[in-house]
Amino acid sequence: MERRKVALVTGASRGIGLAVATQLGLDGFRIAAVATREEENYPEAGKRLREAGVDYRWFAGNIGSGEDRKRIVAQVVEAFGRIDVLVNNAGVAPNVRADLLEMSEESYDRVMEINAKGTMFMTQAVARQMMAQEQNGAKRGTIVNVSSCSCEVVSLNRGEYCISKAGISMVTKLFAARLAPEGILVFEVRPGVIATDMTSTVEDKYNHLIEEGVFPIARWGRPEDVADAVSVFAGEKFLYSTGNYIDVDGGFHIRRL
Repeated sequence: MERRKVALVTGASRGIGLAVATQLGLDGFRIAAVATREEENYPEAGKRLREAGVDYRWFAGNIGSGEDRKRIVAQVVEAFGRIDVLVNNAGVAPNVRADLLEMSEESYDRVMEINAKGTMFMTQAVARQMMAQEQNGAKRGTIVNVSSCSCEVVSLNRGEYCISKAGISMVTKLFAARLAPEGILVFEVRPGVIATDMTSTVEDKYNHLIEEGVFPIARWGRPEDVADAVSVFAGEKFLYSTGNYIDVDGGFHIRRL
C-alpha cells in the first residue's frame, strides 16, 4: 500500500519556497519546510501553511553548511520516515549589486556556497536517503532544482548569482544521469521575473520592462506560477523524462527580432 509521500522544500519561509511548500501540501505531500531560522521567526509562513491545511514540520539550518545539511536530512527522516521529493529552492542574491569588475571574492563565495554548493550537496545527501529507502509509488524519488533565467541571461551587476544558477543547471543534468538507473528523476525550473522580496528592490526596472513588452506574457510572475511547475514534476507524470527544465518566465526566453 502506497504511503503518503514526503517533500523536503528548502527556502520555505517566503516567496517561491513557501508557495511550493503550500502547493505540494495541497497535493497531499507531508512537508518538511526548511529555512535558515526557527519557525517562530516566520509567523506569516506558518500561518499560511496552517490555513491551507498542510501537514508540515519545520526544520532550521543553513544549506551552505555541511553539518546543517546532514542534520536536517537526519531530522526529516526521523520525523517522517522517508523523503520522496526534494525541492532545492533556497538561494541568495548578492548583498550588493556590483559591476563585474568590482565584485568581491567574499560576495562570490557567499552566493556560490549557498546557491550552488548547497544545492549540490543537499541533492547528494537526499539522493543517498532515497536510494536506501523502500520505493513508494511509480518512482523512487524526485528532485527539483529551482534555478533562474539568470543561468543563461547575463546580468553584469550580479555575476556571482548568474554563475551560481548556471551551476545549478549542470547539477541537474549530472544528477539526472547518475540517478536515472536508481529510479530517481531530476528536473529544473527556471523562474523569470517573479514578485518576491528578492526582486522588490528593482521593481521599477521590471515594471518598465513589462511596459516595453520585453515579456510576451506582460505581467509579473507569481510564486504560485513556479509552484505549479514544481507540482507537475513532483507528481506521477513525466516518468520517461529526466534532466529536463521548464522556463517559468512569461516567454522571456523566446528570441525575437
